[in-house]
Amino acid sequence: MQIDEAKLHHPRIVPSSLAHEMVHGTNALGRANASLAVRITTAVGSMWAAYVFAAIALISLPAALRSGDLIIIVSWIAQTFLQLVLLPIIIVGQNVQAATTETRAEADHETLEAIHTLTVEVHSINEAQTEILERLDARAQ
Repeated sequence: MQIDEAKLHHPRIVPSSLAHEMVHGTNALGRANASLAVRITTAVGSMWAAYVFAAIALISLPAALRSGDLIIIVSWIAQTFLQLVLLPIIIVGQNVQAATTETRAEADHETLEAIHTLTVEVHSINEAQTEILERLDARAQ
C-alpha cells in the first residue's frame, strides 16, 4: 500500500506565499497584515537602517558621556546602541541565511523531482520485466 501511494506521489514546492497564508490567513485583513509585515521587515532589516539607527544612537552619546555616570553610559551602550543597531543587522543576517536555505531547498526539490522521475521509470521497467518473465514462465510450464 505504501509503495502504491509513493508511486502516486508528485513532488511539490511550497512557496513563501503559502506560508504567509498559513500565518495570516487568506482574507483581506490577513493579506494586508502579511504585506505590511514584509514591507516593514524589509525596510528595518537592511544595512541602511542599521546605519541610520547608529547615527540616531550616536546623537545621544555625548550627553551620556558628559553625565560621567557609569550606569548611564552602560545603559546607553546596552539599551540605545546595541538594541537599536543590532536589530537590523540581525534581520539582515537572518535574511541571508533564509535566502541560502531557500536556494538549497529549491535545489533539493529539483533533485528529488529528478529522482522521483527516474524511480517511476525504473518501476515501470520492473513491472514490464516482471510481466515478460511471468509470460515466459507460463510458456515454459
